[in-house]
Amino acid sequence: MDRRQFLKFGSFITVSAASGMGLTACGGSDSAPASGLPPASGAWKFPQSVASGDPRPDSILLWTRAVQASADAVAVATGSDASIRLIVTSIDNSAALGSNKELSGATVADVSLPLQVQYDNTIRHKLTGLTASTTYYYQFIAGDNRSNVGRFKTAPAVDADVSQLQFVYMTCQDWSVNHWGAMSSIAAENLDFIVHLGDYIYETVGDDFQLGAVESRHDTLVLPDGLYKSGNAGAKYANSLADYRYLYKKYRTDTRLQALHERFAFIAIWDDHEFSDDAWQDAQTYDNSFNADGSDLHQPSRRRNANQAWFEFMPADVSLDAANTTFQNIKIYRDFQFGKLMQLVMTDERLYRADHIIPESAINPATGKPLGRIGSRYLVPQDLFNSVEAQKMAGAKTIGLDPLTTATMLGNTQRQWWMDKMKAATSTWKVWGNEVSLLRMGLNGVDAIATLLALNAVTTLATSVGTTAAAAGGNFAVAGAIVAAATAGASAAVAQAGAVAIATAAATGGAADAQAAAGVKAGLSTAQATIAVGTFAKVAAAASAGQTGAALAAVAGQTIAFGYIKPDVQAKKADSVFVAASGKKDALSAFFTKFLFNCDQWDGYNSERKALMSHLKTNNVGNVVAITGDIHSFFAGTVNDDFDAANGGTPVMVDLVSAGVSSDSFFSYLRDAASTLGDISTLVSYPLAVPVPGLGTVNLSFNLLDYTMGKAVPTAASLAEQTRVQLRGALAAKGVPEAQLDATVGAVLTGLQANSDFNTSLLGLAQQLASLGNNPWLKHLNTDAQGYTLVTLTPGKMTAQFRQVNKLVGTTAPGTIVARTTTATVTAGSPSVAIS
Repeated sequence: MDRRQFLKFGSFITVSAASGMGLTACGGSDSAPASGLPPASGAWKFPQSVASGDPRPDSILLWTRAVQASADAVAVATGSDASIRLIVTSIDNSAALGSNKELSGATVADVSLPLQVQYDNTIRHKLTGLTASTTYYYQFIAGDNRSNVGRFKTAPAVDADVSQLQFVYMTCQDWSVNHWGAMSSIAAENLDFIVHLGDYIYETVGDDFQLGAVESRHDTLVLPDGLYKSGNAGAKYANSLADYRYLYKKYRTDTRLQALHERFAFIAIWDDHEFSDDAWQDAQTYDNSFNADGSDLHQPSRRRNANQAWFEFMPADVSLDAANTTFQNIKIYRDFQFGKLMQLVMTDERLYRADHIIPESAINPATGKPLGRIGSRYLVPQDLFNSVEAQKMAGAKTIGLDPLTTATMLGNTQRQWWMDKMKAATSTWKVWGNEVSLLRMGLNGVDAIATLLALNAVTTLATSVGTTAAAAGGNFAVAGAIVAAATAGASAAVAQAGAVAIATAAATGGAADAQAAAGVKAGLSTAQATIAVGTFAKVAAAASAGQTGAALAAVAGQTIAFGYIKPDVQAKKADSVFVAASGKKDALSAFFTKFLFNCDQWDGYNSERKALMSHLKTNNVGNVVAITGDIHSFFAGTVNDDFDAANGGTPVMVDLVSAGVSSDSFFSYLRDAASTLGDISTLVSYPLAVPVPGLGTVNLSFNLLDYTMGKAVPTAASLAEQTRVQLRGALAAKGVPEAQLDATVGAVLTGLQANSDFNTSLLGLAQQLASLGNNPWLKHLNTDAQGYTLVTLTPGKMTAQFRQVNKLVGTTAPGTIVARTTTATVTAGSPSVAIS
């Protein structure tokens, strides 16, 4: 290599150009890049192995960290600066991949690089002059020791016709909970590269969401300088540069994560946990962490520490401006071209975003205290959100700013950059590396409360029907009609007379309208007669099908509850007699409105989302698909131009959301949060004790959140199947050997469908929640999952395989890692998604 081709930036990032001629890998290197530093000598090691990133047609960013063999793997580097060697070849070394076997074959680069203590002995080296669509192998040498062999593939030439790309996107890999088995599965895939959408590390240790079961190979993290989130005990968060460096070092000691970096180039972006949970700019938003005046706590030094650690440890071709004294001293949004097939646009949705429209520090007038998460980030009243967003935008305009300045996730500069990139893109597919979901995730509180009150009435109604049947000679159909009419307001005498008249009309062959007319003639109102006839028919049909006793009473109870009580509450809201009768009118009154589930994602920046969709629509930019992480769930759906318009607006693009590798699911978060909200918790989960022969009882929390959010109406079989992965994990926790798990799960699920609590109460509730019709643009959702997504991209379609992984088996990752695969397909030319 001609040493004149070497450039050095900021004494840390180094750049060299590959040679067009082969050099022997065993020979000496050109020492110019190391700027005269002495070569490392003696025994060394590479405790975080090697990594590559940001593949372009002619370049790559290569990374490693080397310390003396006697040093602790995650301690701060000490000693003197030295130089180590990098060699790169295009000769096939796949047999040596992931081992420290000597790299063989002629090299295209052999260069000495500076290893500096001030950067914790990390190296970031950009190699240019490479050949497009070519697989290379590389290795670092420090003293007497070699790193593991790494591999990367350069991107196709910008003007190349590309028939297919295959990549994985992944996110949310909390060290402290569950397992990283997904990484072993990813390592076995045949990929061109990996996209990481953030939450590569988690800044907290011992937080509430990190207290669940975890594989034994992940020991407890110990931050060098961590600060307590509250008081002087409990969870801590990273604060110093040493803290953030420690997390990257510790995470990357796991050989499964090392294997991914060794095998595939990463294209990475950050989300919030690389700095602070649900952060905006340099502000943390932990509960009860506000300034004395109620404002969010800004931490520019902490933000800069987080920026620097990410820069030092992620193989990303970006620059950190050490001379810039602000917290915005790094720019990580960037784009990549993969021939004519794909433009990949990666955005930064934390460093420039405005505060949540309704801040956590906003005072709740009912309590006089800050709102915290509920009401600001999560479960936000939509009308209030819309009003405050409009006020903020109007205020910005008044002082001469772009109205979106105070309601932005991207910031004005990045937003314009995104628009320009999308408009100018000439590739078939425009893929957006997007941290937080673009999909509207709303909840109609009126319908939800009506459903819950109806549900709560079922048991009482069924009991009343049973008692009435005993007095009616065991005729449950007549009893059901009596209770139905009484529930609708008829007196006892009129309800009985009406029910008898209905039964008489039915016995003589009268149709439903004739039965209702008979009921009205006996004194019932039209509404009373209608629900009485409907209940009579449902119970009579169930009796003809062989059901008896309590089962018939349950049918009547559900028919009355969901056929009369629910519609009455929907129509009259807090003024319904059934709301008053519940004794919870005051507690429920706040929920008779529409809510946004999560305003930390794009639902919380709705006007900017509409502006982006308008830009795509106006400029006829098609085949746009976002690949998204953050929410610890799998989702697929369309992003519409205006979700608040009639029928939810017009689809413009598609969002495909991947679950986290290990982080606890969105369902588990909301289940725990909703546990204090009384009846509202039923919108999220349903506890069910499942008997298992030989093991006793397994307690499950059935996921109803999916149905509340818009999952299709389930059958008994599909509802049982939904809990397969959770049940497998619960049985494993009870000691069932993995070899027996799948057969045991199958047997338990079959038996479960015969359980009356399951096939009557739970199934009925799930079906009612699904019928709420929330979020019809969501075509797939699984809010209780861990996993990753495998993408296969061709000119004609984009196929995303959502790979859900199994739960822990004892204290280890499961031997059978992938539990199920759901496929989302986007066909070129259509902003829609099909699920199979």
